[in-house]
Amino acid sequence: MTAGVTLCCNAGMTSTASIASSAAPPATPREVGPSFSPLYRQIKALMTRSLQQSEWKPGEAIPSEMELAVRFKVSQGTVRKAIDELAAENLLVRRQGKGTFVATHAEERVQFRFLRLTPDDGEPTNMARHLIDCKRQRAPVEIARALHLRAADPVVRVRRLLVSNGTPIVLDDIWLPSNLFKGLTAQRLTEHRGPMYGLFETEFGVRMIRAEEKIRAVAADAGSAAALGVAVGAPLLSVERLALTYGDKPVELRRGLYTTASHYYRNDLS
Repeated sequence: MTAGVTLCCNAGMTSTASIASSAAPPATPREVGPSFSPLYRQIKALMTRSLQQSEWKPGEAIPSEMELAVRFKVSQGTVRKAIDELAAENLLVRRQGKGTFVATHAEERVQFRFLRLTPDDGEPTNMARHLIDCKRQRAPVEIARALHLRAADPVVRVRRLLVSNGTPIVLDDIWLPSNLFKGLTAQRLTEHRGPMYGLFETEFGVRMIRAEEKIRAVAADAGSAAALGVAVGAPLLSVERLALTYGDKPVELRRGLYTTASHYYRNDLS
């Protein structure tokens, strides 16, 4: 084995503002105190709180810059700067001539934001999903630790294959906190036609904001070799991804084994 490389795929920031009740009047920026925060950052935090509380749901348009400026009692330019940062973090999407919308995992342009495997001969394409298993069980110690659960708390474990042109490419083990995914069954996963994160977002109200990955080279053992159709000892790329939602709360641990005979792992660095 070679040493692992840790990557972080930032897709959004979270608000540290406290959550107010829905009956409370719209929040306004706080006066600048000893711990100074630029005004647009305060507006960004308030908008993030509205996203977290589902005031604006995935796929929906948010109020116009002018309406938000009135709501928060700031200039339209300040609101625009806050929206610019939220859009850069993939929490909002600007659409020319239509307005600004809450980003959603159902959109085609964001479906490959976390899956960075690219075929040698082209752009990423949707792979067929073959569900192997979906069951509830007690969390192993290392899974509970990663998901900030207590030892032996219930989790949902999903095991599946991603297949491209009839060839298995990815063997995924996915671990989810059971309390957040009540009602998730093999049938629901099989019937869902869109991306898995889209299902989590629409059916369970869990939105993946950003992810952290650890990548290393491994040799295929007997089980993974059989599932992926490779020889025992064949080189595989092991990708462990921890997905987080608002407040940097971990909501999924995914361990994938990738074959790279016809694909490569692509990451944009800036």
